[in-house]
Amino acid sequence: MGAVVIERPAKTARLNKQRVRDGVATAVRLSRQVFEATRRREVLVSLGLVGVLLASSVGVVVAAHENRTLFNTLAELQGERDRYQREWSQLLLEQSALSAHGRVEKLAAERLGMVVPGREDIVLVPLMSPVASR
Repeated sequence: MGAVVIERPAKTARLNKQRVRDGVATAVRLSRQVFEATRRREVLVSLGLVGVLLASSVGVVVAAHENRTLFNTLAELQGERDRYQREWSQLLLEQSALSAHGRVEKLAAERLGMVVPGREDIVLVPLMSPVASR
């Protein structure tokens, strides 16, 4: 069995007027030092470089977002292209089946009453040469 230790509650420091005044004075002194430092050339150059760095990082984020958006659009368009290619293949198969010679001959016989002519119904017309036609 372990020992139980009861800790005393930590005393919080009371804020008195003198501590508050010291804190405010320190904050004012630090802010003056910061504003005075910004007048120096090295600090201004550093602040300018920080600004350029922030602008560059925002540009990277925007470019990455646009890249993702364009990639998603590309994936959707490729899927649509694949669907159209499947449909085109099916239409080509259907056209091939509908235009088969046997099917056309069968429909011509059934719907239009057409038949293949016999030998006795075929008439050959002789080819006339250009010299003989004069």
